[in-house]
Amino acid sequence: MHSKSFSKLGRKGGHRMAMLRNLLTSLIKHERLLTTTPRARALSPLADKLITLAKSNTWHHRLLAHRMVKEKAQVIKLFGILGPRYEKRDGGYTRVMKVSRQRYGDAADMSMVEFVDREGEVRKARTPAGVSGTIRGKDQKRIMEVYKEKGGKHPALSWLF
Repeated sequence: MHSKSFSKLGRKGGHRMAMLRNLLTSLIKHERLLTTTPRARALSPLADKLITLAKSNTWHHRLLAHRMVKEKAQVIKLFGILGPRYEKRDGGYTRVMKVSRQRYGDAADMSMVEFVDREGEVRKARTPAGVSGTIRGKDQKRIMEVYKEKGGKHPALSWLF
């Protein structure tokens, strides 16, 4: 069991990378994503590496980002908005929070992945040593507020309520 540095997510390499690229593109587009916990944990380091690339806006880093992000508009957002936003932050750009409910149908554990230090985030960023946990209490109320702000039509949160 040595050298198992990441989960294979029950897929072969090509399918796994295609799925992670799709999730990464959606995360950049919406800045918040609801997915299963293993997928969220696999996605978070990839998103952090892309933000690190976006902080130094060079031609080579744009080419590397185009390999992972599927839409040109999201690469522009990555280098134009997200890179400058995290210019002074040293790592820890994403947060994975477990959602208290499981997915209906197969009871998969669900998690929310979001960028920290942004408008409308579920929970404010903690100190770098902070650990993310299950969404309860104030965080659950914040999710309800965001859901109501969107008129009850937020696709990522509609299954919760």
